[in-house]
Amino acid sequence: MKLSTRIAIGAAVLVPLLVAAAGALLLPLVSTDLHRRQDAQLGARAAAVLPNARGLLAADSRGRSKVEQNQQRKLMDAALDAGVRVTAADGTVLLSAGSQPDDPLLLPQEPGGKAVTVRQNGTSWRVLTVKVDSGSASGTLWVLAPAEEPADELRAVRRRVLLVALVAAPLSGLVAFALAERATRPLRRLGRRAAALDPRTGHAAFAHARTGTAEVDELSGAIALLLSRYDEQAARTAQALDTARSFSSAASHELRTPLMSLRTNLDVLAAHPDLPEDERAEVLGELQQDHARMLDLLSALSALARGDLVEASAFGPVDLAELVDTAVAEAARRHPGTVYRTELPPEARVFGWDAGLRILLANLLANAAVHGRPTAHPADRPAEVDVRLRVEGGTARLTVDDTGPGVPPADRAAVFHRFHRRPDSPGSGLGLTLVAQQAALHRGSALVADRPDAPGCRLEVRLPLLLPDAPTALPPSPRDWLSNRTPG
Repeated sequence: MKLSTRIAIGAAVLVPLLVAAAGALLLPLVSTDLHRRQDAQLGARAAAVLPNARGLLAADSRGRSKVEQNQQRKLMDAALDAGVRVTAADGTVLLSAGSQPDDPLLLPQEPGGKAVTVRQNGTSWRVLTVKVDSGSASGTLWVLAPAEEPADELRAVRRRVLLVALVAAPLSGLVAFALAERATRPLRRLGRRAAALDPRTGHAAFAHARTGTAEVDELSGAIALLLSRYDEQAARTAQALDTARSFSSAASHELRTPLMSLRTNLDVLAAHPDLPEDERAEVLGELQQDHARMLDLLSALSALARGDLVEASAFGPVDLAELVDTAVAEAARRHPGTVYRTELPPEARVFGWDAGLRILLANLLANAAVHGRPTAHPADRPAEVDVRLRVEGGTARLTVDDTGPGVPPADRAAVFHRFHRRPDSPGSGLGLTLVAQQAALHRGSALVADRPDAPGCRLEVRLPLLLPDAPTALPPSPRDWLSNRTPG
């Protein structure tokens, strides 16, 4: 059922009910007013006949029959259509004229100043009792009027209220339908626009045009926001699918060589059960290296995929100094032969992804441990790594210096590329790619340089600090690091 039809039906039902309710409230008030008017008329008639009633009592007390008859006629003329009854103090009826109860005992005996209603055999009267004192005699005057007159007028008012309610039902329904049709016209236009929308065009095709109707504008804005969120989610889903495809492609390509090596070594062990001990140990060593290489590769690819798919809600205030201290302790445990020296400020807060910053630090420190040994007698001397974190203006500057051979200037940009590694490197070739990815996600930078104070390599990462009055930084549109391409 259309909304305008619902409104019309509601109005057609509600308006008569309101009219009936108003009539129910009005009828007691009208009844009170009618009785008050009738009582005022009774009071006026009583005041008009009161002098004649006194004269009648005086004539009765003096025995003047002609005078009594004249007073009776004057009372009857003054009362007109009202009932009049006059009795002396001893109960003698001096006058009884007009409509009144057959039983005089029904009439109120004591004057109260207010009219009352008496009933007999289905007939009602409004009665006003007045004490009459003529000086020489006293008595009682009753003035009566039929009580059906206000009842007839109330019935007429009730019929009019019912008639208005019956007429108001269709009229209010038609008027409400016309107004509702006009009021819901922008809503129908909005519905047609939404129905004709092609999901492939995105939320940009659903231009929000103000109609002047607040509810329709709010609904239109909500639909536009919903479509925008749908587009964002669809883009995230497409990106997730691309990342999954890139993960599968990279994993299948990079795992082919270690898997073939594993297969070859396993075939050697299976074909030569009596292999000499030293050769068996060599084959087992190669198996362990291939296993470690595959494990590192899969872990690095997984970390790259997480970075490509990270949500903005994962970012928050992080104390980088505390993370660096924890990461150095973990790296020292993993690489016991490496000497780590740290220089950290009390605090360096950034707006970042805690897990991503841990990935960045772990790969920086692992790279320095693996490639930071001195070129002269590398087996005899451990790698020495100096880790410094400084706060410079609005930037946190992290430097990791080692004592290794360094990186030639021509190769420094390539070290952050996917799967770039030295021929003798035991790593996956993704460690510094992860560093560059996390630096970019945090709107920072990563670079390679020579160590300034001694031979060796320096890896430097700069990240924006979280300033008290600055807006929180959200991750930019990420580059697809797993497939090594920028979305566009």
